[in-house]
Amino acid sequence: MRMLKAAPISIMAGRLTNLISRPKSFVSARASSAPHITRQMSTEAQSVASRLSSSGLLRSQGLIGGKWVDAYDKKTIKVYNPATGEVITDIPCMGGRETNDAISSAFDAFNPWRKLTATERSRFLRKWYDLLIAHKEELGQLITLEQGKPLKEALGEVSYGAGFIEFSAEEAKRVYGDIIPSTLADRRLFVLKQPVGVVGAITPWNFPLAMITRKVGPALACGCTVVIKPSELTPLTALAAAELALQAGIPPGVVNVVMGNAPEIGDSLLASTQVRKITFTGSTAVGKKLMAGAAGTVKRVSLELGGNAPCIIFDDADLDVAVKGTLAAKFRNSGQTCVCANRVIVQEGIYEKFANAFSNAVENLLVGDGFTEGVVQGPLINEAAVQKVESFVEDAISKGGSIWTCGTPITVQN
Repeated sequence: MRMLKAAPISIMAGRLTNLISRPKSFVSARASSAPHITRQMSTEAQSVASRLSSSGLLRSQGLIGGKWVDAYDKKTIKVYNPATGEVITDIPCMGGRETNDAISSAFDAFNPWRKLTATERSRFLRKWYDLLIAHKEELGQLITLEQGKPLKEALGEVSYGAGFIEFSAEEAKRVYGDIIPSTLADRRLFVLKQPVGVVGAITPWNFPLAMITRKVGPALACGCTVVIKPSELTPLTALAAAELALQAGIPPGVVNVVMGNAPEIGDSLLASTQVRKITFTGSTAVGKKLMAGAAGTVKRVSLELGGNAPCIIFDDADLDVAVKGTLAAKFRNSGQTCVCANRVIVQEGIYEKFANAFSNAVENLLVGDGFTEGVVQGPLINEAAVQKVESFVEDAISKGGSIWTCGTPITVQN
């Protein structure tokens, strides 16, 4: 009988070996260290913010009907660099009124956009893709600045995210209908696929570009218009992508961006009869609320919710491959993806060897500011995330878990 046993807490808890969010300042450290820190934005981060501002990609307003606008009541919220705790910029705290105007703009733009030929829409999307790739470096830096992931990983996200626009540009020309055999000789039956209308796209913070492009690209390709609601933790990448959409010539109102008061924005998207589809990536709890709320106006709903991803290691596994694969499965984006392994189940015969090898690999992860060369683990997104991981550790210990390595938040210094 093949016996399995739970991995030690350092493997089970996942993010416990990661960096505490919003430390005051740091460069890098090994996962097993915890030196003193000071509050200061790194020189590199300051330089990046300055370059982005000069390039016009560091936008700090919402986009409604092709115009950059503040919240109507002038309220703002702060966007932080999670690696340093420093404020990057203030963004408008928008709510129901701004969202309703964004919906109206998208609705007004819908008929002209849907009437374009598939080839015309494809050309707009291709131009948008070209601009995303042309500004890959700036977009990658912006992702690292506001989300924290290492720059190499952020640049990979830009390529990944831009790929959805490239794909959509080609698929726009292949929205085929169907010919249906008729029971009558003098009749022909065919099906045409039509855009549904305005789409409300609600996206998370862990992939601030890719989660937008994978929703917006297909919608635009089919002839729909969109109102994007990015996470308030990482709105700047969404705004930069929207700026490039305007530069690509995509007409005003086709792409709109609102952010701020999430409940108000969500309620407005759900209540509007002009919004015909909701697409959401995020928690299961919020997904349930959106599904229930969409029923009132019979909206179409696409939900990508929380994952449940065990990693199973058997006795006959290649130890090096198992450690490398589990490390990638657990620690990508500092464990902040919906498909990261949330538990590791190890067969008894290889348990000790695997636990030791995996713990050693974790200890050698270089943790720090995503702009620092060699760093492979950035910060968790905010203090709430750190507290959540700490609660996982405490829960595991209370139920008999043991710590092989780390087990506490990590701080690092200049």
